[in-house]
Amino acid sequence: MALTLGGGPLDRRAPHPANYRVDGPDGLLFWAPFPRRVRALFGGETVLDTERGMLLHESGLLPQLYVPRADLREDLLTPTAHRTRCPFKGEAHYETVRVGGHTAENAVWSYPEPVPGADWLAGHSAVYGDRMDAWFDEDEEVFGHLRDPYHRVDVRAASRSVRVTVHGVEVAASRRALVLSETGLPNRYYLPEADVRTELLVPSATHTVCPYKGTASYRAVRAGDVTVPDAVWYYPEPLPGARRIAGHLCFLAEGVRTEVDGTALA
Repeated sequence: MALTLGGGPLDRRAPHPANYRVDGPDGLLFWAPFPRRVRALFGGETVLDTERGMLLHESGLLPQLYVPRADLREDLLTPTAHRTRCPFKGEAHYETVRVGGHTAENAVWSYPEPVPGADWLAGHSAVYGDRMDAWFDEDEEVFGHLRDPYHRVDVRAASRSVRVTVHGVEVAASRRALVLSETGLPNRYYLPEADVRTELLVPSATHTVCPYKGTASYRAVRAGDVTVPDAVWYYPEPLPGARRIAGHLCFLAEGVRTEVDGTALA
């Protein structure tokens, strides 16, 4: 999202008009400092602790944190024979993290000899976020991935008529919706729980994590003889930037139709 996805300036498929042209390879790279201290923990040990992290923004990909080698626990890393190659960065070498009986295979990678134009990658390494036990941005634990400084979430009250149907059955109608605008994504309409026919909702075990909004819980919708799985989600404890959507639900799935002032959303 932001710079590299969803129509941002480093998304090669950016649909927005502009009075400039970005000349460069298909994989555009933008290297910028991350403004805060970051730590990664695994097996009870701190694998990474840096105040010099750099975010690599790359076309079509989420930003990736790279850190100087000196900010990694080298004694916990074991080189492997695994290699991958990127035409815009070079050949990646991998290392496994071992802490006691805990192992994260090929969790760390670096470019010892980056291709020309990406020379600044030398001396830095990256760590797969989902292979560590915990990540901290300063002293706050983060989930999913680090928050991109170029990404934002805005929530606004809207008095427009919002109506949701599932296979023709009305499940929600409100003039008290909240519009959530998030970089690179379409607007989402969150409706107060009181304006939703909650008797049509069925519990689900699904949960997803958004670094900007928090952990979402899901419900299926039973409309007549049809049940649409995970058709609605909500954030029981949204993060500060999205706190206003607490107690509100959002609908999106095959068979779900949301109309705003009588016009169906795409």
